[in-house]
Amino acid sequence: MKNKLSLMLSCCVAILSIALLSSVSSTSHAAAALQDESADTSPGERKTRRVPALRSRVYEQLSRAQTAGDAGNIGEAIEILDEVKDKQDSMNAYEKSMMYNFYGFIYYNSDQLDKAIESFELAVQQQPIPEKYEQTTLFSLAQLHMAQGNFDESIRKLEQWEALNNGVIPPKNYVLKAQAHYQNKNYAESAKFIEQAIDGHEAEGYLPDEGWLILQRAVYYEMKQPEKVKEILAKMIRLYDNPKYWIQLAGMYGELGQEKKQLAMMESAYQMGYVESASDIFNFAQLYYYHEAPYKAAALMEQGIKNGVLEANLRNLKFLSICWTAAKEKDKAIPVLIDAADLSEDGELDAQLGHLYYNSDQFDKAIEASSRAIEKGGLANQGAVHMVIGLAHYNQKRYVEALDELAKAEAFKSSRAAAQQWGRFVGTEKNEKERLEAELNSI
Repeated sequence: MKNKLSLMLSCCVAILSIALLSSVSSTSHAAAALQDESADTSPGERKTRRVPALRSRVYEQLSRAQTAGDAGNIGEAIEILDEVKDKQDSMNAYEKSMMYNFYGFIYYNSDQLDKAIESFELAVQQQPIPEKYEQTTLFSLAQLHMAQGNFDESIRKLEQWEALNNGVIPPKNYVLKAQAHYQNKNYAESAKFIEQAIDGHEAEGYLPDEGWLILQRAVYYEMKQPEKVKEILAKMIRLYDNPKYWIQLAGMYGELGQEKKQLAMMESAYQMGYVESASDIFNFAQLYYYHEAPYKAAALMEQGIKNGVLEANLRNLKFLSICWTAAKEKDKAIPVLIDAADLSEDGELDAQLGHLYYNSDQFDKAIEASSRAIEKGGLANQGAVHMVIGLAHYNQKRYVEALDELAKAEAFKSSRAAAQQWGRFVGTEKNEKERLEAELNSI
């Protein structure tokens, strides 16, 4: 913002310098010229202001102040202007206005924005002054008020500018007005003015500034119009092709419930190398998982962790293990789940690991992991974990240990019925084994 303001204020000083040089003429000559202009004015047209001339002695002092200010000698520049101000009773409106304008410019360059605003306000209060000069100062004030968070005042200054204007209002005025209304959360008004700025600029054959489209997108997002946001983002991609716009457009497809287009957009962005941040990679992997492509999700997550883009933290490792499990890649899921379980304070991931080991017929490891889960605690279904331990013992024909764990599982309502059923079955197996052993021993 300050760079833009500085450019505007520098232009203002340049205009004033030209005005200073051109105004060092006799008062009578200026008055004669003004009378000629007034005589040529047609009825109904705005009459030219009768602006008093700037005298050479005032010009020289203001020029000295400008030179000191340009050299960075702020204190000296203020002292010179104070000397001019001491003689303001003998100065006309135009001279006073220019004096205050230079105060404002010097205060601005020394980051004293409140004093700069006060000085520019005094500059436009002096009348009569040239309309173009007044408009320039009003626009600078609108920008300064915007920078200071005085959004209502910024709008008022722009409206004063418009009251002086008898031509086409430039897009920059509409943009600043749209920004002020956006900051005030007047989104409908903001949308109206940013539309006018963009439409007017395009009608003249120019491309809209990227920042204008960013503001327009933000306005319609706040107005909860995702379809409009989608259209604006598509336009931003065509005109500026910023990688983040591809990601944002994919997100808007998701908000609109167009998940297939969302996935297609993310895949296109990924192929072009635009999916780079940790959050984008994680979201893309979730999108793959949602669309029942867990292998692609896992491969993406694994590559991200390998490259160091994704941190090997609990969240990422847990999701990676889920993806490998869903993709029926148990051998890949187990080592990831081991790392994740080591980072977890509760036993949930150890319980999942125990279940994976059981399904892989690694019964001793299933017992070890499940026992560790119970020891850590914080389980949503502890009965199910006892069931895994019990069945792992059963598959190794350790019937007594199996029945002991199944009895523990019966203590939990969620696993009671299954534990009782398996308990009866294991008990039968145990009894049959003991009967056979007894018969063999009796032979």
